[in-house]
Formats: sequence, C-alpha cells, structure tokens
Amino acid sequence: MSDTRHDPMQLPADLPVPVDDGAANHLLGSRVPEIALSATDGRRVSLGSIRGRRVVVYAYPRTGRPGEAPLVDDWDLIPGARGCTPETCGFRDHHAELSAAGAEVFGLSTQDTAYQQELVSRLKLPYAILSDSDLALTRAWGLPHFEAGGQTLLRRLTLVIRDGVVEHLWYPVFPPDSHADQVLAWLHAQPVRA
Repeated sequence: MSDTRHDPMQLPADLPVPVDDGAANHLLGSRVPEIALSATDGRRVSLGSIRGRRVVVYAYPRTGRPGEAPLVDDWDLIPGARGCTPETCGFRDHHAELSAAGAEVFGLSTQDTAYQQELVSRLKLPYAILSDSDLALTRAWGLPHFEAGGQTLLRRLTLVIRDGVVEHLWYPVFPPDSHADQVLAWLHAQPVRA
C-alpha cells in the first residue's frame, strides 16, 4: 500500500467531504470587485475587467510540493483542504478544451506569486495563477476562507465570470481531481453567445 500523506498528486480515499456552509451564496450574480492581482505570467489581472469571454477561476487553499510536509499535521482532516495539485493538473489537462469552449482559466490562491511560479513551472501550466496574498479580493468580495498554520487560505470554489459578473459557481468542490471535467461539461451545455 502506498503512503499518500506527503504526495500532493494522490488523494487519500478517506478524505472528509466538505459541506455547503452558505459562505458562497452571495457570490452568484455578484459583480467582481475591481482589484488587480499579480499573475504568474507577470501581468496584473482584474477579473472584473475581462470582457468578451467567460473566465473560469478556480480558487484553492494552497498547493504543496513533492516531499514537503503538509501545512499542519491534520491537513487531511480539514474538509476540502487536500487536492489542490490534482485539481490544478485537471485544469491543465483540459486547458485546450476549456479554451475552445470560450473560457479563459485562472487559478487563485493566497500563496505569493514566487511560490505559485514554481508550481506553474513544475506542472507546466498553460494558464496563469493569481495571488491574493494580501487578501484584498478575499476581503472585498467575501470569499470563503479558513485559517490553518497561521495562514488565511481560500476554501475551494470555482467561479464562472462573464463580463465582470458571476454567472455560475461550484461550492464546495469535491472531489477536486475530477472538477475540471464538471466545469467543461457545464461550459459545453451553455448556449453560444456572441
């Protein structure tokens, strides 16, 4: 039997399932605050300013690195905490299809851009990760979050934004490793808009 505790690519079979606590209810139909975030590709991105196509933003607590211990000893016991790297790889693997469906993809976490850039390089991500390390967007928009290991981390959720307004969302997200499939299926089910 393999030990999945320190392998960020493997999800233990007994992960607790997160429940909908209502912390994202206010986001559906809301306008994205005009806050520019640092992106791993060197841009400053304001999600509320992107027009003309859908934007898929998957927010996650934090990614780990192979061989790195979890942030806290009971990381796997926090519902929805584990699975950021497999979720990220799912969006990477479906990136061409998501783009063909008319969506621009961004990841979002409270980790700093330097940490995120290592992830982008290691996993060969074809899209940018946005940093809300100063919590400006999290606070202004009331994004669901939690505290662990002295850090404020986002709860896992995915938003579909169209012309600065949240058109659809998933919260909570579980299981994270197949979530990109759910997003792609939803995009394919939507009528084509000019």
